Parts: sequence; C-alpha cells; structure tokens
Amino acid sequence: MRPNRSKLHRITTAAVLTAVAFMFSYIESILPFRIGIPGVKLGLCHIVTVFALRRLSWQETTAITFVRVSLSALLFGNVTSLAYSACGAALSLAVMLLLRLPKRSGKAVFSLIGISVAGGVAHNLGQILAAMLLMSTPSLGWYLPVLILSGVITGSIIGAVGALAAARVPSIPSK
Repeated sequence: MRPNRSKLHRITTAAVLTAVAFMFSYIESILPFRIGIPGVKLGLCHIVTVFALRRLSWQETTAITFVRVSLSALLFGNVTSLAYSACGAALSLAVMLLLRLPKRSGKAVFSLIGISVAGGVAHNLGQILAAMLLMSTPSLGWYLPVLILSGVITGSIIGAVGALAAARVPSIPSK
C-alpha cells in the first residue's frame, strides 16, 4: 500500500529537519564556542526543535529530537553524553510540548520564544538531574542558577531564530 502524498511529505520534512538538526549538532561540536562555564552551549540544534514545534505534530517533533540525540551521542560522544543529552532532551521536549498546547480559546498562551526559554531551562535541569544520579552527587544543585541563566539566554536566542524560521520558511504544498 502506497502512502499518500501528504504523509510522504511529512515524513520527508521530518527527515530533512533531522538532518539539519544533526548538522547543527556537528557544527556546534567543532566550533570553539566556550565561555568557560562547563555544560553551557548555545544549542543550535534546538532551532530545529522550535521550528518543528510550530510546523509538525508532537510525534514528529519527538522523533526528530531523539534521532538527533542518538546520532549525535553515537558519533560525537559516548554513553555518558547520551544519558545527559537524553535526560535534558526528554524534560525539555515535555515542557515545550505542554506549553505549546493552546488554551480553550484556541490560541497558544506562550510565544515560541517563551516556549524555547522554558525548554532551555528544562534541558539544563534534566542534565543536572542526570549528573546527580550518574555521579551520585546531590550537591550539584549549587550549579543550577548558572544553568538557569544560561538556559534563559540561549533559549531566548534559539527561540527567536526558530520563530523567525517558522514564520519565514514557506510551507511546501502537498499536491
């Protein structure tokens, strides 16, 4: 049975966005963007997540996120980085998907920038929780204010770029 063009279009779009997110992960892994604070990254690949939140279903956005996390850890990291990334991505995505839900009026309560900021903070919280569990060190909580601040700053930047991309990139009609 052949999939209809609409379904094929959505699968292709998700595949292309996964490749773009993976490419952003690679670029970030080779760029020397270090500000001297361990664990703080710009998170370029999350531009794709923010874009997908606006354009695709929650299932497609989730698939893109976890395929990217898995591939990035496999090629650029290790089992520990997979654990940190997966925990951060899972919490971040859950928060962003919940905030994306519209109110009864049918309009979203939060902008994509606000959703991205919440996702950035949640991502850092997920990674701190993973570190506390993996390293058996509950005292890492002192580092949370630094990561919350970085999540707000990077989440704002990534949210603005993702919102701009979602507004500017035209939809390809499925015939």
